[in-house]
Formats: sequence, structure tokens, C-alpha cells
Amino acid sequence: MVRLPPVPPMDGLRKRIRKSRENGDRGKGDPFIRETFRLPRNLARAKAREWFHAWPKAAYWTEVESWRQLPDDEIEFTMRRLPTAD
Repeated sequence: MVRLPPVPPMDGLRKRIRKSRENGDRGKGDPFIRETFRLPRNLARAKAREWFHAWPKAAYWTEVESWRQLPDDEIEFTMRRLPTAD
């Protein structure tokens, strides 16, 4: 019989993650600007195009960082870009 090591308690980690999210702390070395939207599908596409037009991917590393489909054909997504095109 193989004994697996005990699973460490996760309460401390969960508490730190929750506190970090509440404080808006995204990491000290992360230069990206992020904005999250929740829009109907057609407006979500238009908003993403607007970001790519205003901050071109080649210069600002603009991208849809994450997205998910919600009920009623809504899309929640996070756009990310650099603050400047240096």
C-alpha cells in the first residue's frame, strides 16, 4: 500500500488570494493595464475591435486575456495592453 503525503491546508493561500484581489494587486512587476467588460456578444466584439484599433497589438501587445460565455448570450472578457508603445 502506497501512502500519499497529507494535503496541506489551503486556507492561508485562499485568504492571500482574496486579499490580493480586493486590493487590486496584480503583481509589482506586471506593466499591463486591464479592463473587464460584460456585454452582449455583438457589443463585446465591437469593444474588442475598439481596443485593437485604439491600441494596436504590435505596439501595445493588446490582447483578449480571458473570456467566458454567460447566459443570455453575454460575454465577460478582460482586455489587456501596455500603457505606452515604447
